[in-house]
Amino acid sequence: MQRYKITIEYDGRPYYGWQRQDGQPSVQQALEEAAAKVDGAPVLMQGAGRTDRGVHATGQVAHFDLQKPRPIRKIADALNFHLRPEPVAVIHAEEVAEDWSARFNATLRAYRYVIINRRADLTIDRGLAWRVPYQLDASAMDRAAKALIGQHDFSTFRDAECQARHPVRTLDKIDVARYADGIEVTVEAKSFLHRQVRSIVGSLIEVGRGAREEAWIAQILDAKERSACGPVAPPDGLFLERVEYG
Repeated sequence: MQRYKITIEYDGRPYYGWQRQDGQPSVQQALEEAAAKVDGAPVLMQGAGRTDRGVHATGQVAHFDLQKPRPIRKIADALNFHLRPEPVAVIHAEEVAEDWSARFNATLRAYRYVIINRRADLTIDRGLAWRVPYQLDASAMDRAAKALIGQHDFSTFRDAECQARHPVRTLDKIDVARYADGIEVTVEAKSFLHRQVRSIVGSLIEVGRGAREEAWIAQILDAKERSACGPVAPPDGLFLERVEYG
C-alpha cells in the first residue's frame, strides 16, 4: 500500500463543502469515487481543511492510500480522468510516508477572500467573488484588521456550530488590499475556526463602508461573544489558497 499527497483545485459552487455528507454532493466524495475507480477498491480521502458549502480552493491538499500503487506520473492524470466533468482537478501528486497526514502535518493554511467593489452586477466573477455596491475604504479595513494578528480568543468570529475544542487561534497574517475595483483579504494561520474568515471579512466590511470605527474590530474581538460579530460574508469569494508543511 502506498500513500499519496495531492494538491487540488475546485469550484465549490456545486458542493456542500469538502466533507462527505449523506445525500449531498461533496468534494471529498468526488475525489474518493475517482480514486476508487483507479484502485478498484474503496478509498478514504483525508483533506487538510474542511471548506464550507460554496467555498473554493486553488491549493487544497489531501492524502489517500492505494492498495495497488501506481507510477507517480500517472496518479494525477488517472484521478482527473475519472473526475470529469466535476469542477475538481488534481494539479500535483507525490508519494509520502505511510504516516504522513495532510491535516495534522500542516503548519500553515492561507485563505484569500475576493470582493468586487462596484455597483454593476457580476458576470464573469459571479459565484467567485462578493459584490459590495457601496464604496469601501480598503486602507481602513487593513488598519482595523491588524488588531486580529497574534494569539487570541476568537469566540466572536466562531460559528455556533464550530466543533473545535477551544476558540484560541493564532493569526499570523491578515492583509486587505485594493486592486482597481477589487479588494482582496488574505489571512494566514496554522488553523482556523468554523467560518472564522468569513466572519472576519463581514465585520471588516462594516468598517470599510464607514458604519463602524476602525477600533470596533478590536472591541468585538475583546468581547469574546458571537453576538458582537458583524454580518458573515457569503462563501462566494473565499478560496483556500495554499497549505504549507514544515
